[in-house]
Amino acid sequence: MMSDMTAMEEFEHQFASLSADITSKINDIPKKHGNEKKILVNTAEKQMDEAQELLEQMDLEVRGIPAKDRQKYSTRVKSYQTELTRLEKDLRRSKIAFTDLETGRDELFGLEDVQSSEDQRTRLLDNTERLERSGRKLEAGYRMTVETEQIGQDILDNLHRDREKINNSRQRLRDMDSTIGQSSRVLNTMLRRIIQNRFLMIFLGLVVVAVIILAIFFSVKKHK
Repeated sequence: MMSDMTAMEEFEHQFASLSADITSKINDIPKKHGNEKKILVNTAEKQMDEAQELLEQMDLEVRGIPAKDRQKYSTRVKSYQTELTRLEKDLRRSKIAFTDLETGRDELFGLEDVQSSEDQRTRLLDNTERLERSGRKLEAGYRMTVETEQIGQDILDNLHRDREKINNSRQRLRDMDSTIGQSSRVLNTMLRRIIQNRFLMIFLGLVVVAVIILAIFFSVKKHK
């Protein structure tokens, strides 16, 4: 358990560092031009991918955490996912927030007409908003899937505990059956000995009676 917590803390530290660096680059992108700007955008996008991989690793770690602590860390991962989604949105906006008209035309569509570039950028923003709405729906579906998986895991844990209880009860019943069997064998042995003793006592009684009768018989005969 401590190992899982340590791994989660390390992942959270890495994510915090990455998100801070990404935020810094997003703020600097609109101030850059040409190749320098492309390099900064590419670096930020790579860091976005790294942050997403970190979130996936966190999600796997959360599944291995005991149930009593799992919900707390699951909520954290969801908040990190929300933050990364916000950063992706800010990055898309920063890429089209140009500081000079010429760079804006070159980087968006390569057009020479200023008004056309602005129209294209407006449509791009609209498309971006639609993509973000779709992303939010996908995220909601993902959260529902994770919650369903969590419920399923809890049910499996409960079934596992119930199975252990049933197996323990079954073992106790086997032990009781064995004890009862041994007791039954002891009782049967005692009963046989009692019956044998009774027959022996009857036999001895008959012998004693026979001896008494013979003694009386010979005594009477002797007197005669």
